[in-house]
Amino acid sequence: MKSLMPITAILALLGSSSALAANLNIPMSFEYLAVDGKEIDSSLFNHKADLELNQGTHKIAIRYHDMVQDDFSDSESFIKSSPFIVTLAVEGDYEYTLAPADGGIVKKPKSFAKSPQVVITRSDNGEVNYKVKQTDFNEDSFVTSLFGGGNKQDISTVTSVATGGALVAASTPTAPVSKPAPIDAMNVVPATGDKAGEAAHAQQMLQYWWLHADSKTRKEFMSWAIQQL
Repeated sequence: MKSLMPITAILALLGSSSALAANLNIPMSFEYLAVDGKEIDSSLFNHKADLELNQGTHKIAIRYHDMVQDDFSDSESFIKSSPFIVTLAVEGDYEYTLAPADGGIVKKPKSFAKSPQVVITRSDNGEVNYKVKQTDFNEDSFVTSLFGGGNKQDISTVTSVATGGALVAASTPTAPVSKPAPIDAMNVVPATGDKAGEAAHAQQMLQYWWLHADSKTRKEFMSWAIQQL
């Protein structure tokens, strides 16, 4: 006698198939900061490339960063763009990919970091409804924090505010654009004395000392960091 699948199991399968989720992928030189008002935990040593998104319209804060050759020495320097806000209408469980607009390759990192131009494509080559807006959000550098001054702005907190309250019905798509438009002024309050701000400051310190360390010191640090995982 053949066993029949329980009705509850069938209903569970039907329910799971209706809960479609898509995926947004970004290159190593980009990082997620926030989505729909929620901060995303990422770092130089823990790059998050994929972001799972349910159907609907989402606001995602992303930033470009890269290592470039210094103009005045043989060393490399670290550059970061201000965050840009992607408003993406997710339809179905497709694979979405974000890439630099100029053929997927950043030829002039310093110029690109001033105003990142990106495009989003879909795995089935279907139309993608999205908008990209630049911001002028910035965070204090390690040197500024060390010697005083600056507004001690925590970029993750600011971008979580900027992306908050974004999720809406999938039936309300946004118009696709090829180039980002300037963002309107946003009323955001910098974080002061919270744990997120302290974590961001610690990351800035790590970045600063990493860029100023020699090869031997970097290898020793990486060996120590791996042991802490």
